[in-house]
Amino acid sequence: MIFDTHAHYDDEAFDGDRDLLLRQMTQNDVGGIVNVGASVRGMRESIALSEQYEIVYAGVGIHPDDIADLNDDLLQEMTDLAKREKTVCIGEIGLDYHWMIQPEEVQKEGFVRQLHLARELDLPINVHSRDAAQDTFDIIRSEHAHTTGGIIHCFSGSVEMAREYVKLGYYIGVGGVVTFKNSKTLKKVVQEIPLERIVTETDCPYLAPSPFRGKRNDSTRIRLVIDEIASLRGLDPETAGEQLWKNAREVYRLNRKTGLSGR
Repeated sequence: MIFDTHAHYDDEAFDGDRDLLLRQMTQNDVGGIVNVGASVRGMRESIALSEQYEIVYAGVGIHPDDIADLNDDLLQEMTDLAKREKTVCIGEIGLDYHWMIQPEEVQKEGFVRQLHLARELDLPINVHSRDAAQDTFDIIRSEHAHTTGGIIHCFSGSVEMAREYVKLGYYIGVGGVVTFKNSKTLKKVVQEIPLERIVTETDCPYLAPSPFRGKRNDSTRIRLVIDEIASLRGLDPETAGEQLWKNAREVYRLNRKTGLSGR
């Protein structure tokens, strides 16, 4: 069974076939999806999707590109949405120094506020970090470590940093990038950290695995990610897949929630 811990089915790329695609997921061995809100609109639509489709859960958060929108009123709305039954994380939150749409200090302040909200509500986090690896790690270590846990989404750091995140109680999000020939560091991360601390994700519609690189991604293609993880670990895909499914349910605490049965 496949679990997609980070998706964006609210994206306009799915406007033409969203309903059909999501209704057919279980026929393609997809048993769980977390649609992660990354903006005001995104988190609202994530909630709506979670209420419409049994296998879809929601994350609520403000991406660093949109963090200027975060004020007391929005934080209160996030709090209210986070208390919905099928909300399983605060995310997508973090830092992005690649485009630098918002100043570093604004990003950091918004990130910390949302980390504190996650602690207050006892929800795991889902973290975006691009070209900001050390600052992201330092803030998480000082403001959130050993509390509610969570996922470092689309991990792109070193093996050493991955190990440190694991020590602090986090899971490493691995998606289509691990199938790329030039992703040597991520492949090493997958080989070196405990399998019990890896979760699968798409970031769809982005980051489709090989041989679909550059095309629209969706949760069914996680099978290729599982196959690559299994190969790197010297395991058969079924064994790896079962553990990765368990990991996703564990980080998102789904055994405490209704809507998804265990295996």
